[in-house]
Amino acid sequence: MLRYPRRPLAGFLVLAIALAASGCGKSSERLRIPDGTPIVLISVDTLRSDRLPAYGYEGVATPAIDRFRRDAILYEHAYCPVPLTFPSHATALSGMLPLAHGVRDNMGYRLDAESIPYLPTRLKELGYATGAGVSTFVLRGSSGMGESFDFYEDKLPFVGDWSYGGSVQRPGDQTLEKTLPWLDSVAGQPFFLFFHIYEPHTPYRAPEPFASRYGDPYDAEVAYADAIVGRFLDGLRERGLYDRSLIFFMSDHGEGLGEHGYQEHGPLIYREVLQVPLMLKLPGAERGGATVAAPAQLADIYPTVLHLLGVEPRRELDGTSLLSLESADAPPRKIYSETVFPRLHFGWSELASLIEFPYHYIHGPDPELYDLEADPAELDNILRRERRLAGRLEDHLESLDRSLDAPMEEDPETLQKLAALGYLGGGTVESDGPLPDPKARLFVLDIMVEALDLAAAGNHAAAVPVYRKVLAEEPGMVDAWEKLGMALTEIGREEEAVAAFEEAMRLTGGAPQIALSMANAFLKLGRLDQAEAHAELALPVHELARDVLTQVALRRGDLERAAALAEQSMAGRGARIGPLITLADLRSKQKRFAEALSLTQQALDEFGDRDDFEKLEGVYFIRGRSLVQLGEHQQAVAAFQRETELSPGQLAPYTHLAYLYALLGRAAEAGATLQRMIETNPSPHAYGEAVRTLQAMGDPRSAQALLAMGRQRFPDDPELRRLGGSR
Repeated sequence: MLRYPRRPLAGFLVLAIALAASGCGKSSERLRIPDGTPIVLISVDTLRSDRLPAYGYEGVATPAIDRFRRDAILYEHAYCPVPLTFPSHATALSGMLPLAHGVRDNMGYRLDAESIPYLPTRLKELGYATGAGVSTFVLRGSSGMGESFDFYEDKLPFVGDWSYGGSVQRPGDQTLEKTLPWLDSVAGQPFFLFFHIYEPHTPYRAPEPFASRYGDPYDAEVAYADAIVGRFLDGLRERGLYDRSLIFFMSDHGEGLGEHGYQEHGPLIYREVLQVPLMLKLPGAERGGATVAAPAQLADIYPTVLHLLGVEPRRELDGTSLLSLESADAPPRKIYSETVFPRLHFGWSELASLIEFPYHYIHGPDPELYDLEADPAELDNILRRERRLAGRLEDHLESLDRSLDAPMEEDPETLQKLAALGYLGGGTVESDGPLPDPKARLFVLDIMVEALDLAAAGNHAAAVPVYRKVLAEEPGMVDAWEKLGMALTEIGREEEAVAAFEEAMRLTGGAPQIALSMANAFLKLGRLDQAEAHAELALPVHELARDVLTQVALRRGDLERAAALAEQSMAGRGARIGPLITLADLRSKQKRFAEALSLTQQALDEFGDRDDFEKLEGVYFIRGRSLVQLGEHQQAVAAFQRETELSPGQLAPYTHLAYLYALLGRAAEAGATLQRMIETNPSPHAYGEAVRTLQAMGDPRSAQALLAMGRQRFPDDPELRRLGGSR
């Protein structure tokens, strides 16, 4: 059973992984770079080294990376610490393993960059300007990654689903366009630039001509990534920066492409997800074209920079200078990797591994040992033939403190909130016995992917039974409970959704992202006190929770509190549409209708008008209400009509449109609108809303007839029985 100790980060790990060489001054060649040398880190997400021509692959053309390789030192055997984006990048920029910097997963953790060695901080102290452009939400600046950066471009459109191993993303060429101009602003200064693109991460949807050029969609994305990297490097060349810069090229992790029965990355730690490309270009392309066979890791990047700048580390690091790896007196390395993803998300066992090249030992309920030279595909488990070696590596792993901090802050205030809501803080899935090995339960992930695909296609009703099938196999799978709750919310079954979220909250001890989903469900149910309580629980981690709190205040008629919350949300909204819509709603309720229209137009200008863009929900409804008050009735009709198309499950746009038709003397269209509302939403509440609308329109006969129909269809519904008195 994993422990969740509360302890300071300093002194967290006794570095026993052959880290005596982490002192950067032990390189046999004391190479220095000129003071003020530009430093660049290029990260191509999810890029396998063995799918690059620079590493021997022939299935894709990557001219830009090939050209860079000729100027750079290539590290033949480089590894990431975790097959996940956030913890691996935290390692690259800190020189510390996840055991030390504390980020163990993409979600539920924050990098405390003020308390650990952090490359942007150290370079700022040395007079460097610091900038970054990232292409995924999990690397957003508020995660701690933005610490000590003067410029951190992370304004991504907040759409999609990032909690299940994925992330909100934007195309790398968009990140490039927003990042390169920063170089012009720091002309003549020493600078550090971190440039990250998300290709070739799933979904593999490379644009043309790459999509048509390659039969393998992963290869197509690799080719597209190469084109973006080429444009970035050309940008450095055009500014006269490339030749004199120190440039690292890396990926945060690899990708499973069907090997070992799994696509993508996260639950397993075989070579295909741990081995990454790593290259280093020195100023003037010194040693360009060289290859280093000694094992390297992403934790080596930070100490390499210190080494080349002639700066000593202030504390022991988990990496060593890449330039020390060829030293004759360099000790053998044991490179540590892990994944706690299956533990946190599925209730399965975590895995840890050591690479003592050429051997790779994977520690879990069913341990494995592979010879990476003789068997790079890791198909022949030699553990039974090499028990002594496996035992030694197992003992080494057991000597490390791999205990896992709960994926949320357990400050006293949060614990109080959890207790008040009936949740126990600080835990994940409990188990009465040993946890299963992830590789033995991969078939469950196939079912989960089926459900996720249905939900992604908007078929939430069909996804619900598939999620329940997953939970029949794995009742402790937090992600399945959460996704079930989200699907039930989408189809208007909020009470069932709350029950699903409650189980996820129980299993996690009150995870903030689940509390946020629960708050939204309570908001839709009109249970404002519970919505507020769960939003406050999520707020320390999720800025989106402030939007829920604003909506609660609006529904209570507390416009002063709503205004304060809305202004705070706008200040930190990034590229999110929610705060714009909420503020527009507030301005409409404050009778500032022109401002409400302006805000809704801003939302449309930023996010477009697409039928599949659910986050536009409410924009046209607010526009319609405001246009009515401004006397623009025909435009209001069009706005309400569009809202019914975008949000067919919301009743208010139909009723407002019907009433407006009645005011305009278009009674037939008013009746047709209410009929469409009932057909689209065949529920007692829809009948009740239609009856009330007809009564407000002064048509009691039609209201009574519709009420009779509703009572006949739903004879036991209390709302319909109350309307007009019971019979």
